[in-house]
Amino acid sequence: MKTQRRVLLSLLWIQICWLRVQMKVEQSPGVLTLQEGRNSSLICNYSTSMTSVQWFQQNPDRCLISLFYIASGTQQKGRLKSTINSKERYSQLYIRDSQPEDSATYFCAVDAQCSADTCSLYTKPELRT
Repeated sequence: MKTQRRVLLSLLWIQICWLRVQMKVEQSPGVLTLQEGRNSSLICNYSTSMTSVQWFQQNPDRCLISLFYIASGTQQKGRLKSTINSKERYSQLYIRDSQPEDSATYFCAVDAQCSADTCSLYTKPELRT
């Protein structure tokens, strides 16, 4: 019998000083339960024009691991794949043939296009279970 694995997700909020507003970044689903060997995906939606998306994985009691930094198209690393659609303002992380080691918290972060003179980028993760 295949083991179910719970994947926790979180939200990241981005603050860009020159706009003086917080831009919204949302991941869905909030909590994902899947069976070993199954495929799944996570979506990161963002509210304004951004230049790239980063995906991270964090296992309990471990460091944050960078999975992808993607500005266009598709990238693949083993069983993981990331795509970005800048026009529709979302990125997707695919997990193929899920394994027990995939049980983790996954984060997406969004980069803004700006120079050092005009803004600073600040991320604050908020864990949702």
